[in-house]
Amino acid sequence: MEGVTVVDHPLVQHKLTLMRDKSRSTKGFRQLLNEIGMLLCYEVTRDLPLEDVEIETPLTPMRAPMLAGKKLVFAPILRAGVGFLDGMLDLVPSARVAHIGLYRDPETLTAVEYYFKAPANLAERLVIVMDPMLATANSAVAAIDRLKERGAREIRFVCLLAAPEGIEKLRGEHPDVPIWTAAIDERLNDHGYIVPGLGDAGDRMYGTK
Repeated sequence: MEGVTVVDHPLVQHKLTLMRDKSRSTKGFRQLLNEIGMLLCYEVTRDLPLEDVEIETPLTPMRAPMLAGKKLVFAPILRAGVGFLDGMLDLVPSARVAHIGLYRDPETLTAVEYYFKAPANLAERLVIVMDPMLATANSAVAAIDRLKERGAREIRFVCLLAAPEGIEKLRGEHPDVPIWTAAIDERLNDHGYIVPGLGDAGDRMYGTK
């Protein structure tokens, strides 16, 4: 599927299966989401540009590669997207963080914004938007719309699970935004949930209903 990368690493797939299990505890679900966030971050940043810099090892001076350009921006969609954040920041502790508060209207399934805060100079930074579930894609599209309004030019989207309908919607609205996901599931049900899925990621993270 053009513009979509399925991260099929065995550790990712194993942890995803553990998360799908309805008997997984809130603590276990949250820990696994954090771990998968780190693994997905490794994949979505695989092609970051490098530049050689002068350093000195205990034995000799040398030129060695370091990340080039402005710091990354991680942009979790509240609230479930925060589950990825700590794992990603463990890998890239210098990254900036944007917060995008959206909730899904239970009747219309449209995304309603209640909070937005982002670093300056988004046009000069790679922005990685994160949300565990790409279902209807309404939240993802709304978040990316808002980031582009603030000047973001290079955006990537990371999720745990995607529905074909969500991929089609996001790629149709923002064909310049590539997607990374651990799995593409079968479909959406009548309530906009991914099937077979893993339920509501936010509820399972925080023990709410």
